[in-house]
Amino acid sequence: MAIEAHLVELERKHRNLESELHDALMHLSTDDMQIVELKRRKLYLKDQIERLKHAASDTLH
Repeated sequence: MAIEAHLVELERKHRNLESELHDALMHLSTDDMQIVELKRRKLYLKDQIERLKHAASDTLH
């Protein structure tokens, strides 16, 4: 159950970053480095989500 809760939290954070990135891209004044950082954080969360899903499926089998 703890893995599922952690997964839900990571997915929520990923969605929030997606929204933040979208907003940043809509504003021409957004610094390119800020956009790069948002993309990096989003990719990191996606990797964590995939690892956690993989770990969860391994424990079920």
